[in-house]
Amino acid sequence: MAVIDVGSYTVRLLVGRRDGRGLEPLREARAAVGLGAEIEREGCISDSKLDETARRVRAYSRSARKLGAETIHVIVTAPGRQSANAGELLSTLREAAGVEAQVLSSAEEGRLAFAGAVAGSAVAAESIAVIDVGGGSTEVVVGTRSSGPAWVRSFDVGALRLTSRMPAKDPPLPAALRAAEAEVETFLQGFSPPLPQAALATGGTARALRKLVGPDLGSDELAVALTILEKRSSARIARTFGIDRERAQTLPAGAVILAAVQKRLGVSLRVARSGLREGAALALLEDAAAAA
Repeated sequence: MAVIDVGSYTVRLLVGRRDGRGLEPLREARAAVGLGAEIEREGCISDSKLDETARRVRAYSRSARKLGAETIHVIVTAPGRQSANAGELLSTLREAAGVEAQVLSSAEEGRLAFAGAVAGSAVAAESIAVIDVGGGSTEVVVGTRSSGPAWVRSFDVGALRLTSRMPAKDPPLPAALRAAEAEVETFLQGFSPPLPQAALATGGTARALRKLVGPDLGSDELAVALTILEKRSSARIARTFGIDRERAQTLPAGAVILAAVQKRLGVSLRVARSGLREGAALALLEDAAAAA
């Protein structure tokens, strides 16, 4: 089976098959398309950006079928919820992939990210939080390995959207980061999650920060990351740490969001190796097994 994930920053492909009760990835691919920046700037997705997204999805669909994928599932996250022409996006994706695309609600996105992150982690704690900072939104889920998600919240602020609201300085000015922190605080007003015993961070922001400061993102590590990011240009960050230039440009904003959430959870975040796509793939495999 295959999952094609159309997000605010990237279009990603995961092709996998059942491995016992888990998932064996066969191929993964990604391409930066930046839908979220255009939505934030214009409120909708341009024809040229729709065409670019369609080309990527068409190519990924062909690749998945060549690998023998019997099912292709196209999921759309924040762009499907935030763009004024989301219907046009879905029509474009249907034509490109040959299957209907599904817009995930913020709650569905959080639950799938939780399932994928927890399944790919060895964390043994009973209560686990999963934080997924995307380009256009942030999901926070608290639950258990045995019972799944019990508490889900989503915020319409992600690394790419927050970056687009910051002054175009590279590296960002300290004052701009303080302003970004204040804006994130407005989104998190009333945010009072159940305090978990452990926490996982999934998504591109978390994976990039792992390259800067390691797999554990506590308050000290996130402070160090922000110090690095406010002293070096995105081009230098990309060269030094092997991060995509586009990701490096949004990393300061993503780190600000993660730091604010981590502070409220009260535990260090462990960078997860899997997340939304793996959760969606596992859900497909479970559905197939139930139907067999």
